[in-house]
Amino acid sequence: MSRLSLPHRALLGAVSVLLMLLVWEAASRLSLVDALLVPPPSEIFATAADLMRDGYRQTPLWDHVLLSLARSLAGFGAAIVIGIPLGIAMGMAPVFGALIDPFVQFLRPLPKLALIPLVVLWFGIGETSKILLIYLSTVLTIVVGAAAAVSQVRRQQLRAARALGARGFTMFRFVILPAILPDLFVTVRLAFGIGWTTLIAAEMIASEAGLGWMVVNAGAYLRTDVVMLGIVLLGATGYALDLALVGLQRWATPWAGRS
Repeated sequence: MSRLSLPHRALLGAVSVLLMLLVWEAASRLSLVDALLVPPPSEIFATAADLMRDGYRQTPLWDHVLLSLARSLAGFGAAIVIGIPLGIAMGMAPVFGALIDPFVQFLRPLPKLALIPLVVLWFGIGETSKILLIYLSTVLTIVVGAAAAVSQVRRQQLRAARALGARGFTMFRFVILPAILPDLFVTVRLAFGIGWTTLIAAEMIASEAGLGWMVVNAGAYLRTDVVMLGIVLLGATGYALDLALVGLQRWATPWAGRS
């Protein structure tokens, strides 16, 4: 199967986005949709200009973006630091994995919104509770993905490495790690998407700033233009971070996808 080059993919993506914006704008101008409920792109751009100049609720727009980004990256970074080693340990030590797996599988499907009352009760309404909620929504996905990646390492590779004298850290560094890195990056990307979508729920915990808070607050005042702008910024920021992860993956695993 032939693949599109990166410039061609970017061009086609840009064209599709432009066409969507034009159709959206035309539908609003022709009164095919209610502009009060679904503001056209031109109004959202105008709102963005106003908020960059005046801020939203006495907070500059970029402060909302940066605060949400900091909360998300803090929780997600902690999930990576803890989740990847724990998942690898579960995959490499079957007894340890069997002991931990029931707790992981029990907690992983729990709706993280159900944890908000306990998080607030235990950690208050400060930044810790928001970061913790993002951490909880991502860490178990990373654990499961890392454990599964280790279990998929081909036994032939391990036997061949042992025959050549590889043991312990040498085995992990030169055989297991290169084999699981592509799958780890996929897991990290999926987990980041989950954590980013949890951001709004996290910022509902007595926040006064942040993109999630801005969307919820604007919705309460029927400011659909601000709501749509917040959604656009959430999507664009998440997309940019995902592209950064893809770039890091290509740099760290240049062998991935090559037969």
